[in-house]
Amino acid sequence: MPSTVTRASLDQQLSLAKQCSREAAIAGAKAAAIATVASAIPTLASVRVLPWAKANINPTGQALIISTVAGMAYFIAADKKILSLARQHSYENAPEHLKNTSFEGTGRVHPAFFRPL
Repeated sequence: MPSTVTRASLDQQLSLAKQCSREAAIAGAKAAAIATVASAIPTLASVRVLPWAKANINPTGQALIISTVAGMAYFIAADKKILSLARQHSYENAPEHLKNTSFEGTGRVHPAFFRPL
């Protein structure tokens, strides 16, 4: 049974994708800002206090450490946000018979990351 795709449904999906991208970019930027401060303080302090760091980490190395942490935080936070939104939207659009994901009666305890929300 082929399903028909309407222009309205495509526009709705595109708008939802843009909204998810925007939310992920904002979450990533917030995480990057926090990570920059959280990594800059100990990096700059250690270069001034520790003799090994003072001798071996030049300003380029300091900037590289700080920017690497910020970049990683951005991509990790954005990826987590995209995955959580995709999971949420796929659950909302699922048929009713698939929404009952309870593990009751299986006889074993599941770790928290396997439990349904």
